[in-house]
Amino acid sequence: MKRHIYLFLLTALVTSTAVAQQSLPTASLPATPKRPVTDVYFGKTVVDNYRWLEDMNSPDVKDWFKAQGAYTNAVLDKIPGRDKLIETFVEYDKLVSVRYGEIKKRGNLYFYRKTLPAEKVGKIYVRQGKTGTEKLLFDPTAVDKTKTYSVTNFAPSSDGKQVVIGLQEGGAELSTVRTMDVATRTFRPESITAVQGGWVDWLADNSGFFYTPQNSNDPKDPKGNLDTKARMHQLGTDPKTDPDLFSRVKNPDMGIRPDQYPILLMSGDNTQLYGELASVDRRVDAWVADPADLAKPAIAWKRLAAPSDSVRSYVKIGDQLFLHSIKGAPNGKVLVTDARNPQPSSATVLLPEGKQNISRVVSSKDFLFVILSDGINETVRQYDARNKQWADVPVKMTGTVYVEPYDAPRSNEIIVYVTSWNNPGMMYGYNPANQQLIVSPFHVPMNYPGVADLIVEELEIPSHDGTRVPLSLVYKKGLKRDGNTICFMTGYGAYGSSATPYFSRRNLALLNRGVILAETHPRGGSEKGQAWYQAGFKTTKPNTWKDFIASGEYLIKNGYTSASKLIGEGTSAGGILIGRAITERPDLFAAAISNVSCSNALRMENSPNGPVNAPEFGTVKDSVECMALYEMDAFQHVKDGTKYPAVLCIGGMNDPRVIAWQPGKLAAALQTASTSGKPVLMQVNYDNGHFTEDKAVTFRNFANMYAFALWQAGHPDFQPRAVVKK
Repeated sequence: MKRHIYLFLLTALVTSTAVAQQSLPTASLPATPKRPVTDVYFGKTVVDNYRWLEDMNSPDVKDWFKAQGAYTNAVLDKIPGRDKLIETFVEYDKLVSVRYGEIKKRGNLYFYRKTLPAEKVGKIYVRQGKTGTEKLLFDPTAVDKTKTYSVTNFAPSSDGKQVVIGLQEGGAELSTVRTMDVATRTFRPESITAVQGGWVDWLADNSGFFYTPQNSNDPKDPKGNLDTKARMHQLGTDPKTDPDLFSRVKNPDMGIRPDQYPILLMSGDNTQLYGELASVDRRVDAWVADPADLAKPAIAWKRLAAPSDSVRSYVKIGDQLFLHSIKGAPNGKVLVTDARNPQPSSATVLLPEGKQNISRVVSSKDFLFVILSDGINETVRQYDARNKQWADVPVKMTGTVYVEPYDAPRSNEIIVYVTSWNNPGMMYGYNPANQQLIVSPFHVPMNYPGVADLIVEELEIPSHDGTRVPLSLVYKKGLKRDGNTICFMTGYGAYGSSATPYFSRRNLALLNRGVILAETHPRGGSEKGQAWYQAGFKTTKPNTWKDFIASGEYLIKNGYTSASKLIGEGTSAGGILIGRAITERPDLFAAAISNVSCSNALRMENSPNGPVNAPEFGTVKDSVECMALYEMDAFQHVKDGTKYPAVLCIGGMNDPRVIAWQPGKLAAALQTASTSGKPVLMQVNYDNGHFTEDKAVTFRNFANMYAFALWQAGHPDFQPRAVVKK
């Protein structure tokens, strides 16, 4: 089922090397005064020298970020090769004539997002039939030529006559939602603000939709996503009158926490109403009711699954409810129960736990699809709910397999998309009835330079405690393992999110410059099932960065790279990984990139998105979890007089997930503490959030990260010219 979950994302780097710091700006790095605040956590005294940076409304703090950003931009602008990287990104982007995404079928209408190489963001189109003449529905760039808007989400009604569109600016993610008439391409007058990602779900009769707005449009509002309410909007009515149907206020007997995000949605066949409490806890917390109850004073909810049932997801086919369960089965199993009276505890085992980990479960009108992973690569099995027969989906290529129904409740038409580290991917149309894969009309051939010369190695390396940890390597043919090759090593390890194979044009820009790409798979992800996730969770979180460190040590020991050539990167929750890796082993890296990063875990709950993430990382209110948060806090582990690698910290001023003072405080501490003479910079993005669809902004951000890292790792194309003294 559709589930709306607050997750951190990922994107960050690391690099540093003994290269000269020539041609830096003559202006000095902006000073950051220490204003110590002392806290005592369960008997442990902790000093915070930069607490004052948390007040994002303070003029002093605004001036600090502006000064840091200006200095960083001045440094990055002087790195040779940075602009050439942007040119490479643009060049690779132009090699594909058009990109299609989010294809949704309603009747014989196909709605989709389409992006041309010359466009910064995608536009929404519709066509009659898969190969019919397309019609432009909505161009977000036409809203205001002075600003960059993009579509966060779009949802056509089941009859295809209307489409809800979520519009956002500057990567803020909080969208303004409006409804368009497809035939006339005109919007209804009403609009709804502060909807996360623009997510909605239509009512059965298409007269309105469910949505859950934030309490504020300000991503810095500490109460913006607490005690939110699932509402119903009837088309043509004033959104201010939309009733609260599911919330902690409306349902005080359900035990809903302030940090849980109530959502309402219909089953695909519109026969059931679901109420879910979404959070970073991936176990389903949901109820089911009769849609007819929407017209009654109160909805008669019945338990579908509680967190103790350990159900990861559920899909309905006919009168059966299929559950992806991890209860007593760390690799997952599939259960089946009566949809009208779901009983997870007594459900029948349809597919028992096996050696492979169940990644995802999706459905079409009559078929269930189970995506299985060996830890890295995926395969798919299908189950026909009519004749109860299992079969394999005949995907030949190894990598990550995405199975996406065009219109799950009404059709068995399927999109199968396969990609891998060294293959840009194939999009197929799939008929599960005869198990035939044919190239989709929406597939666009991709031919990039250097791809044929890419080698992939899938390894398992020993970590600090002897655990075998997967490590994926991609590099150009002819690699010499003499320790002289730059290696870009990235990792995440949180929320049970696995680093599955994917093709990246940005990564290709590094690979074609002779850089090794190392994708780590530390504990905290789900590469090896639920047990792998739990082994990098709260009190076991140190395994995440220690697995990352062990991966770097392996690469150095086996001649792939050296400490002066190793770049480390972590994004978002991966900020814990990279932050603690460089504070525990500063000698291991040439440079590090800490991108929109969770860097001050002890104070996360004091940030707007912090309370909703406490189930993942822990709370300072619990003595054991508090000490675990201290361990994963990179900011608190910065020590004066230490030779830290070069570090680039990045924060987005429109970021609703990780507030900019998190990486900002880490940058301030490292700038004061490091004695290596290597730069520590704070990049401040005023036109971005946690990420953005805007290609121009994205290309600039990654070019800055890569150029900084390659400069510090000694890549010859990124070295400022030395100033010759006479």
